[in-house]
Amino acid sequence: MSNAAGKALLISPIRNGTVIDHISAGEALNVLKILGITGSTTECLSIATNVTSGRIGKKDIVKIENRELKKEEVDRIALIAPKATINIIRNFGVFEKKGVRIPPVLKGVVRCPNPGCISNTMEPIQSTFEVIPKGLRCMYCDWVITKDIANYII
Repeated sequence: MSNAAGKALLISPIRNGTVIDHISAGEALNVLKILGITGSTTECLSIATNVTSGRIGKKDIVKIENRELKKEEVDRIALIAPKATINIIRNFGVFEKKGVRIPPVLKGVVRCPNPGCISNTMEPIQSTFEVIPKGLRCMYCDWVITKDIANYII
């Protein structure tokens, strides 16, 4: 199979679902983790890693058949792939295309790594993080997550 430019396609087109493109190279598996997709879930997936991209150098691509992402899922993806684009596919065509955006405050999206944080107790509160230039700052205990954010996504 080839595209209009005559290059071979690495991943077959999907009839319906979501294509997450322009993921930072090496982050495709973290995107799947964020979406709760594991080897034991039922989604039909196509994944390409370290693909050449004119826009960002190297990128990853994830195609998920028969699933359209919710806004909360897109917000989570933005945390580790801020240049990603989300394409909703219907009947083999792009129905909707959107970029990701990290909201200024994340509620109930990230777990605080501080075991003493009130958000890790049985209190009826949601974790709340402010997005700062260095990473994410817990609004309850001021703990800052600067790396491996995918490990803390709920």
